[in-house]
Amino acid sequence: MNNKQLKWLSYLTCLVMFLATFGGMVVTKTGSGMGCGQEWPLCNGKFVPAYTLSSMIEYSHRAISGMAGLSALASLIAFWKFKRERRDLVTYAVLTSIFVILQAIMGAMAVMKPQSAAVMALHFGFSLVAFASSVMLALGMRRIEQTKESGRLEQLPRVSKSFRNLVWATTIYSYIVVYIGAFVSHTDSREGCSGWPLCNGEIIPELSGGVGIAFMHRVAAALLLIVVAIMGHFAFWRNRDNREIQMLGVAAVTLCLLQVLSGPLLMATMHNEELYIFAALGHTLLISVLFGVLCYLSVRAWQLSKLEAPLSEESIPFNNRV
Repeated sequence: MNNKQLKWLSYLTCLVMFLATFGGMVVTKTGSGMGCGQEWPLCNGKFVPAYTLSSMIEYSHRAISGMAGLSALASLIAFWKFKRERRDLVTYAVLTSIFVILQAIMGAMAVMKPQSAAVMALHFGFSLVAFASSVMLALGMRRIEQTKESGRLEQLPRVSKSFRNLVWATTIYSYIVVYIGAFVSHTDSREGCSGWPLCNGEIIPELSGGVGIAFMHRVAAALLLIVVAIMGHFAFWRNRDNREIQMLGVAAVTLCLLQVLSGPLLMATMHNEELYIFAALGHTLLISVLFGVLCYLSVRAWQLSKLEAPLSEESIPFNNRV
């Protein structure tokens, strides 16, 4: 396979992985997790279940997850065979395959035997890592094609190790916030805090039960916005010679701001199930894309921090490129 074919394969894998992640969100938000009963891989004893909304949602998610597994495996084989010298790309393909398998196993276990909310929150976390890995694979191949099409070597300016560490800390913390948000959903604590920005009319409410879980998520999300804003500031103003880092920083700040501002929309639609589902999906989708952007920015910051001086891409070791 040539680079263009590998690029489109990575795009396809990223798209299917996104659909699988989005499908998982729909299953959770619509409460369709038991739409196929406690059976897996069959749905209520059939390969093609009788039509009910919950069974079709759950069954469709299973089918798309299966496609995600196949596309991840295809990418792993293709990149291992035709792009083995690019260890970064092979690593992304390996991570995509591992985590899509893990989330599928956890999904099957959740159907056959009910799991705790803490474990179910990890299910979404694993699917998010699989999606982020596929995003990094697609963006990595896109950079290769862009460099090839431009016909010139790209000068890669170095980034500071302190900025690299800040980006990594931000990415890790964003995953913690994602986990807390998933925990809110799986403990059905969404109504723990009414109103916005106050929680039940108080700055600091009584921290018990669902109220404490929901309030913890709000505080964590607000802190994430501050951390991402600081990181975005340094990405834009301290890396003026690196447009890629600048744009990734801007994208991260924009996505985080939109995700936080979607909070009031959740509160406004709380008691309208039809509208709430769309608001909740948008809220979760924004944090998913944000995590993908932060993961890619983490990789680029790590690679560029290892450079001693500006170098052409051809002079950089293969395992340090994206």
